[in-house]
Amino acid sequence: MNEAAPEAEVSGEEAARPGIWQLALPSILGNLSYSIVGMVQTKFVAELGAQGLAAVGAGQRIFFAMQAILMAVSAGTTALVARAWGAGDYTEASRVTMASLVLGAALSLLIAVLGIVFASPVAGVFGLDQITLEMAASNIRWLSAFNVVFAGTFVLSAALRASGDAWTPLWMSVGVNLLNIPLLYAFIFGRWGMPEMGVAGAAVAAGISFSIGTGILLVMWIRQKFRVKHVKGGWWRRERLRRLLDIGYPAALEQGVFQVGFFVFLMLIGNFYGTEAFAAYNIGVNLLAVCMTVGFGFSIAGSTLVGQNLGANDHEAAARSGWRSLFFAVLSMGGLGLLIILFAQELALYFIGDAPLTVRHTVDFTYILGACMPLLAVDFAIGGALRGAGDTRFPLLATILGLMVMRCGLAALATYLQLPVIYVYAALVGDYVLKGVMLVWRFHRGKWKTVVTNESIQRDHA
Repeated sequence: MNEAAPEAEVSGEEAARPGIWQLALPSILGNLSYSIVGMVQTKFVAELGAQGLAAVGAGQRIFFAMQAILMAVSAGTTALVARAWGAGDYTEASRVTMASLVLGAALSLLIAVLGIVFASPVAGVFGLDQITLEMAASNIRWLSAFNVVFAGTFVLSAALRASGDAWTPLWMSVGVNLLNIPLLYAFIFGRWGMPEMGVAGAAVAAGISFSIGTGILLVMWIRQKFRVKHVKGGWWRRERLRRLLDIGYPAALEQGVFQVGFFVFLMLIGNFYGTEAFAAYNIGVNLLAVCMTVGFGFSIAGSTLVGQNLGANDHEAAARSGWRSLFFAVLSMGGLGLLIILFAQELALYFIGDAPLTVRHTVDFTYILGACMPLLAVDFAIGGALRGAGDTRFPLLATILGLMVMRCGLAALATYLQLPVIYVYAALVGDYVLKGVMLVWRFHRGKWKTVVTNESIQRDHA
């Protein structure tokens, strides 16, 4: 017999399903704060030259690949917490949160060990020069050392958003990033008595700030300050963990495919077009990060509302939530992408300075990725809606065909034909067109409405 969990005390206002903007706005603002930190980091690291920028880009790409397993936990958490919350089963939502945190912590420890041990050989796949490779490996090792901390924030924030509380993760992210910026300055350049660590200092700054933020979140959660409660018993059920993994493993595979595709894409750029072209890609992504921040906000909104509405057996409202998230994502991301395109030259010069080749590559890439923002909005909004319904297998298929087949295939062809690097960058267009068409078709068909049933959730709770 499982120990009974405390019943969550939820007011009528909290139990009501929130609107799209109630979820999207705080998520956008929270991730905007991360984007601002990314831009500040880019500006600071630019002082170290193109090698520093390329090293940070390579380190981040490896780190994101390492997080693929945590994406499995997060996807399962979002779908199951949102379902339980929409069905009014707040105790089950709390138990799923506890199970997700334990599972996420265990997996993150394993990932951390692998990241520390294999940092150098993995970073070497990008074809970087020796100095850049050493900087990238150091960055990866320090990010790996703080991996459990990142996992705690990742999973608990996902559970809070799935319950409709997007404001707590916002305040946490704002606090973390306000601390991160001075720490970046201190550890990259060796100010205020701190060691001068260069590229590795960016990882240390992030790790320290997230350690403090995660610690505060966990203390508040244990003290029952959130709508999803801390539970001591009843969470360890094989069926619950199995369902978390069943929903989550396609998301993990999708992220794995996603990162392998990026590895191949960036390996082509780094090995055949040089450090400047490689750095330009990462700078351009940072310049357009604000657009992707907006898209991520609507991804969270669509995912949460689709899950909650399905939990309440309101399939029509679930479909409306997905389409409305798409409309707002296309409108906002497309507008911001156009604005950044108009000022691409000025932005590149500001962040890079006197490096004409890197500036030219950055502007070219920014034009292409900026024009793709409406297509990328489909990936964020509809992809998020499908995952919120527990339909994580189809986004995996779309990623395989779009990224691995279309983008990497076109990029490899351009490289084989020895075309300028702008043609390699342009392979993104084929990726986003194919993926967008596939995701819209899937959502329109409606099979996602019955991928996970409320009856199966109730069996896990029994």
